[in-house]
Amino acid sequence: MTATGTFGLSSEARNLQWLLGNLVEEVPGVHSVAVVSSDGLLLLSSDPGRSAAPAAHRDGPRGSSADLATIVSGIGSLTIGAAGLMNGGGVKQTMVAMEEGSLFVMSISDGSLLGVHATPDCDMSVVAYHMALFVGRAGHVLTPEVRSELRKSMESGL
Repeated sequence: MTATGTFGLSSEARNLQWLLGNLVEEVPGVHSVAVVSSDGLLLLSSDPGRSAAPAAHRDGPRGSSADLATIVSGIGSLTIGAAGLMNGGGVKQTMVAMEEGSLFVMSISDGSLLGVHATPDCDMSVVAYHMALFVGRAGHVLTPEVRSELRKSMESGL
């Protein structure tokens, strides 16, 4: 599974897409994954076909990459604000446990965020571990040039 087509993308962008696909395919209980830039734009998605689908044809947050990106960005902003008010330092990870699902948000070194929507019975430690692996591998690769390339790729639907 890749975020978008790989034609014309740099090796760094293709590597990030491959890492994201592995996260979804190898971690039990993961529904969808999104990487969101620090300004809230979707950079990578496990569900590229739905990233720009009209509202009438989407399933909402359960399947829509655009919705997941919006939620991840909002939660990221909220927790950063809360940490600032509490003098808590930088936010590393946020987890929301719901009756019908789980949502994890993890910071990437450049201010981008990794969001994962998973089943309510997923093994949270396994999901968090694999997210940390992704962040560790992606953090140094997610340069401004690669972010721009991924954003253009998502917008054009390549």
